[in-house]
Amino acid sequence: MADTQLDVKSSAPVVVSHVDEAEVPSAAWGWSGEGLKFFRFLGWFFAIFLLLMMIGNHHGKVEDLWLIGTAGLMVFILVRDIVIRRRPR
Repeated sequence: MADTQLDVKSSAPVVVSHVDEAEVPSAAWGWSGEGLKFFRFLGWFFAIFLLLMMIGNHHGKVEDLWLIGTAGLMVFILVRDIVIRRRPR
């Protein structure tokens, strides 16, 4: 059976951080977080993109309702995130 222990034979400098490299392998090369600002930007971008998709050559309104509903849900989640981040803990 394979051993589950990590073999540490590296002579690389030790960097003290709160992230364990065994749990997050990317911490070894300096990145172990999430791009929260980038994800928020993408959320707003795609909410606007969904609303712009209503301009087209389709004839039914069911597609428009789905686009508006999905974009509205995304905007609700993004605004809720803004409110939660500004609230003191």
